[in-house]
Amino acid sequence: MKKILSLLFIAALLAGCSSTKKVTYFQDLQNGETQAITTLAKKIKMQPGDKISIVVNSQTPEFVARYNLIAPTMRLGSTTIGNGNNEMSAYTIDSYGCIDFPEMGKIPVEGKTREEVADYIKNELITRKLVLDPTVTVEYVNQQISMLGEVNKPGKININKDYITILDAIAMAGDLKIEGKRADVTVLRQEGDKQKLYEIDLTSADAIYSSPAYYLQQNDIVYVKPNNKRAGQADINSNTMRSTSFWMSLASFVMALITFIDNR
Repeated sequence: MKKILSLLFIAALLAGCSSTKKVTYFQDLQNGETQAITTLAKKIKMQPGDKISIVVNSQTPEFVARYNLIAPTMRLGSTTIGNGNNEMSAYTIDSYGCIDFPEMGKIPVEGKTREEVADYIKNELITRKLVLDPTVTVEYVNQQISMLGEVNKPGKININKDYITILDAIAMAGDLKIEGKRADVTVLRQEGDKQKLYEIDLTSADAIYSSPAYYLQQNDIVYVKPNNKRAGQADINSNTMRSTSFWMSLASFVMALITFIDNR
């Protein structure tokens, strides 16, 4: 009887210990090892519907003011829209992948990076002798990634740099909850008129760095699935044999029973 109870206790402990393997990142990466990032780096590129700010500076500010959109301040009754401090407005990329830039007309920007757009506008200003010494800065305005599921801070994440990885997004979302499936994270990406699905195993460094979704793009949706324990909490009685709490309760019961038998 004691042997059976001891085996049950050991099984309960093993069930609890094995669960730690499900929540550890980079399990195949040892101390001192290096892991190659085999996925080509992908900068965020302009897409129709994106909003970008374009600021042109020069030693002669009066020559560049017309290129810098200023958000107007309007009054509706007693309500003021805008902050009255010359807040910059944004250029919206139309369905043809263009922006309408002063004195240049339609400029194709779809598929270009921030630097490429800035360099193009700067060269055009100089070539057309509109501004002799321009400095052009392009920034993202509405580019975002959605984080859903078992993360600590679900919601929208703003993109403020040229590269953003799945690890960046997870960090900005406050990491995965303990109940999140690290071995099965889903990334949904709009590619043309189709939605493509990628799966990433965060417990494997090789799987992370070789995934086409390692570098995220604007409008990507990252979804972290719940593990079995979390999914079981949707039931009225979540204390099932699938849950760690069940095995911990069983272990406590077994220990108490062993102590009772020994004292008889």
